[in-house]
Amino acid sequence: MTPEQIIALSGIAAAFALFLWGRVRYDIAAMGVLFAMTALGVVGVDDAFSGFGHPAVATVAAVLIITNGLERSGAVDRIARMLAKRAGGALRQVFAFTGLTAFFSAFMNNIGACALFMPIAVQAAERNGDPPSRLLMPISFASLLGGLVTLIGTPPNIIVAGFRGDAAGEPFGMFAFTPVGIVVAIVGLFYIILIGRRLLPMRESAKADAADLFQIDDYIAEASVRPGGAMDAAAVNDLEAISLGEVALVALIRKGETMLAPAGVESLFAGDVLVLEGPRQSIQRLAEDGDLDIAGPSGFTMGELASEDVALMEAVVAPNSPMVNRTPRRLRLHQRYGVNLLAVARRGRPIGESIGSTRFEVGDVLLLQGERAAAAETLAALGLLPLAKQPESQERYGHLGGSLFAFGAAILVTGLGLLPAHIAFLGAVLGLLVAGSVSIRDVYDSVDWPIIILLGAMIPVGQALQSTGATDLLAAPLIGLAAKAPVGVIIAALMLLAMLLSDVVNNAATAVVTAPIAIAVANGLGLSIDPFLMAIAIGASCTFLTPIGHQSNLLVMGPGGYKFSDYWRMGLALDLIIVAVATPMILLVWPPVVV
Repeated sequence: MTPEQIIALSGIAAAFALFLWGRVRYDIAAMGVLFAMTALGVVGVDDAFSGFGHPAVATVAAVLIITNGLERSGAVDRIARMLAKRAGGALRQVFAFTGLTAFFSAFMNNIGACALFMPIAVQAAERNGDPPSRLLMPISFASLLGGLVTLIGTPPNIIVAGFRGDAAGEPFGMFAFTPVGIVVAIVGLFYIILIGRRLLPMRESAKADAADLFQIDDYIAEASVRPGGAMDAAAVNDLEAISLGEVALVALIRKGETMLAPAGVESLFAGDVLVLEGPRQSIQRLAEDGDLDIAGPSGFTMGELASEDVALMEAVVAPNSPMVNRTPRRLRLHQRYGVNLLAVARRGRPIGESIGSTRFEVGDVLLLQGERAAAAETLAALGLLPLAKQPESQERYGHLGGSLFAFGAAILVTGLGLLPAHIAFLGAVLGLLVAGSVSIRDVYDSVDWPIIILLGAMIPVGQALQSTGATDLLAAPLIGLAAKAPVGVIIAALMLLAMLLSDVVNNAATAVVTAPIAIAVANGLGLSIDPFLMAIAIGASCTFLTPIGHQSNLLVMGPGGYKFSDYWRMGLALDLIIVAVATPMILLVWPPVVV
């Protein structure tokens, strides 16, 4: 083993170790590994940033922007709401929601498809008296299955297509994945509908029993403003600055009149009674620092914190939310967005203490108080998905024809082979801008920049595995297996390898690392690379055993009240079924031809 191979393999091992550790953001970890391998000479200086110009990166970014345009047009949302009204019993609901989620996921970002259907599915389940836990995980899994069907359905497909272009001179086309992907998706959906959903617990979600989950009645207290004290003639914003995001002023009582969720610029005066919500110790510290007289527990309950003008909003932190990895103290939610953060639940459990310093994660369920009229716009600005129906912004439902035309044209042009995917979808983005379906700000906000940075950094690292010959070392055991087993076993082994890796690390990173190994295996056997790359595409996208492997799984964890073990309970059999179905389909559609 050469020094370059040792460095390349150590770099990949370090990257995956950091991804598993989870304390360092995966984009930062990837950039750190890229820097180290460039500094050590394994990645050439001129190649260090070549990944950011790779067609796969441009295509992923364009698909994210187009998905945002489709969401803003309201096309998917309208169909989903129409479906929710007509779907009847539990079986019909899971059939309808999983089928539509898979269909839309084939043509848009699968996280976006899951995010669109999730709130509507929660509402539909509640109307039938069913727990959302029987519906949300099937929707998440359906979004992953739908992504297998087309080039743009999931980032691993785009990445694998790019590696095929680098190795064979021509990438996979728009519908190259369809013959295998659609069979796998259909079989997977039937398993979920007929068997898998029965393996899920009848567990209440955060939304289904918010009062018991958050229990904020125990965190509400009253205090009065002391004459001549620090808060006498101060503003609500000044009070919240002292609390450092730990305490929310949910109501102000002045001369017998109650004002819910007072504005940040509202002045406080001696004798005002403040209804505060937060941990006891934090309220006590606020009283000491703000010269307030604590009157003891309040008579206010959770239900009394809302009115015709003020709403209590339960929402989930989405993957593209600006709140992710930031704290309430830093966000200053009331000052900037006019909402009070009352409670946070993570993985079915409330976070009671030190809420101001808690870093938000994808899938966190939040309880917010704010103006009812501005609820939809506020949640959209914060990247939150409502778990109850909110007033719709009229701005959202516009430019439907322009969005569908631009998107359809890009698919057609790519499918006919007239333009490469990254060029066609770049054209679609320009079309959306011209049509007014998205704004310049939407373009930048809709791109998941950590994913783009991860891909841009990991692609040169993956290429270094090939250039140093490290992939040949990793492929050697599988090549040796060929003497004892048929090619189908090797394809299944590659698929399982990608599946297991994608369950614990980002699936895009899995595809970047395992695609070169698949190419090395094919070359070592003297066979065409296509079936081996297809195995990687299927495996990297099948993230069913854990909630951390894919953001769709993480997104439904809180609202569904799921535990870690619930995922592999339904996902393990699904993984095995997919391997059993996909392997012969790959051999049939993409036979391993001797080259």
